[in-house]
Amino acid sequence: MSKAKEKTSARSELRVVGLLVENGVKVSEEESVDELSSRGYGVAENDELLLTFYEALYLLDKGNLEIENGKGGTVDFQRVLHHYEEADENAWAKYLAYRDLRSRGYVVREGFGLGVDFRVYERGGYGGKTAKYLILSMQEGNPTSLEDLTRVLRQCQSLKKELVLAVMNRRGEIVYYSVSQLTLK
Repeated sequence: MSKAKEKTSARSELRVVGLLVENGVKVSEEESVDELSSRGYGVAENDELLLTFYEALYLLDKGNLEIENGKGGTVDFQRVLHHYEEADENAWAKYLAYRDLRSRGYVVREGFGLGVDFRVYERGGYGGKTAKYLILSMQEGNPTSLEDLTRVLRQCQSLKKELVLAVMNRRGEIVYYSVSQLTLK
């Protein structure tokens, strides 16, 4: 096997062990921290990496992560999802949007407190460019006030970012809507 194929094979077979904590999953092994960081996962904290619940769910679903509970046992997908849903009522819609964007090859990072859920980097742009899109995830049938949507849109425009609504429909599919202006008549 050529060195290029070995490297590609090794990258796709990432296997990480993390510990379930109150606000996500903590990864401590240095090699795993470096590998996950380079792929756009988690936030570094004291030589460790904290994965958000949606990142942990995604990696767990792909078979790249094993989560321990701190008592010698492991935690399954449903248990992590339950923890996430306790912290965020929109957890399932956020996870599905995150999973869909990642599966399309985008690097997805946590939003930065503007009312948006995610920052999305163009393919190949992570690490070199800023995020182009800001994603607000929601569920079909759950209303959002126009004031909130207008506020988020103005903040996105002031940052020269494109606002995208990721709407989970009743079948659990994600539909994307680009928002460039709101005009009320």
